[in-house]
Amino acid sequence: MELTRDEEAMLHGKYGGAKQKAMEILLALGKIYGASRMIKVTSAQIAGVSYKTIGDAGLEYLKHMAALGGRVEIPSFLNPAGMDTEQWEELGVPEDFAKKQIEILDAYSTMGISTTCTCTPYLCGIRPAEGEHVAWSESSAVSFANSVLGARTNREGGPSALCAALCGATPLYGLHLEENRVARLIVRVEGKLENRADYGLLGLLVGREAKGRIPAFIFGENTRGAGGGCPKTEEGCGAGCPKHSISESKLKYLGAAMAASGSVPLYFVKGVTPEWRVDEGAEEIVVSQGQIMELKAKLNEADEADLITVGCPHASIEELEEIAQLLERKPVKKPFWICLGRSVKKEAQDCGIAERIERGGGKLVADTCMVVSPLEEMGFSKTAIDSGKASVYLPTMCKQKLLFGKLEEILWK
Repeated sequence: MELTRDEEAMLHGKYGGAKQKAMEILLALGKIYGASRMIKVTSAQIAGVSYKTIGDAGLEYLKHMAALGGRVEIPSFLNPAGMDTEQWEELGVPEDFAKKQIEILDAYSTMGISTTCTCTPYLCGIRPAEGEHVAWSESSAVSFANSVLGARTNREGGPSALCAALCGATPLYGLHLEENRVARLIVRVEGKLENRADYGLLGLLVGREAKGRIPAFIFGENTRGAGGGCPKTEEGCGAGCPKHSISESKLKYLGAAMAASGSVPLYFVKGVTPEWRVDEGAEEIVVSQGQIMELKAKLNEADEADLITVGCPHASIEELEEIAQLLERKPVKKPFWICLGRSVKKEAQDCGIAERIERGGGKLVADTCMVVSPLEEMGFSKTAIDSGKASVYLPTMCKQKLLFGKLEEILWK
């Protein structure tokens, strides 16, 4: 691989042991994937944060890199941790787990990494522009950055994202290259999808069918135009306008579910996403509303839940407003977590949405996600969710039986 003078200096230890190790790893990855050189990246989003997922070995690695003097070169942010760092005792997180989790966050912080702890950095103001190269690692964040924002990132592993953060660069391969951002699966969606849960179910189905291919969606009548959607304002366009009929929240759930069920890092939606590139020989499939409802029925293993939890990926302020309105109609009686980034929680507190949710029995849980928290050690075994992504991981990672549905179907079970 061709390296710049600065990258050569990192490789030979001029900037310290941590950057040297990081560049060695990046160089090895580049050779594996046939990269000709590195490319500068403007931000890094780093997975491998919860003690539940990385354990003692991961903690020791982070401590080692910090002790070597590792300091990041670009704005760098963390994926969800295994607990809310301010409410862990109240929520019942075991003390030994909490101690290890705090050590992990301290190690990252020592390296200059912001302990944002969210899978939706784009809701915290970190929104790369179309064509901008970044090194993100959480699967749903990668999908959103590539698909909805039109940025360029591979799905980095936690260690490679950390290395990119330390060096400010990543190998130029995969989805950083325009020729690889082409769909080879066309998905025609019949019927009307009405809520985030429906889009998550669609994502689960298509993720399983993708088999390494980038999918391109055509939704019913929403087939006008490609790459940018309606030129009018939201108030001035028709109800059938694809640009404004599919919200970012729905796209977030769609991409997250595909990433979880089929490791899909990029997708296109005709008339909605900034890109639309489809191979002439692309296979075409149809997904019906019947298939979506059939999958929904299969996911429901429990008649009632001992925990209700949403925010996978982390909730937006618009989703919180929707939840607040529902709880004002009827409070919940069971534990109800809304997982979100801490900056979104602060916004909700400042505008009064948080107080409305708490009056209705909800709890805003920041920094973490139900998937990477120790639910089974906290006494939960049956969880109600509206997330396709969570439906993939909760049964295996947290030993949970599921009750799946849209918000109105799970809040009062």
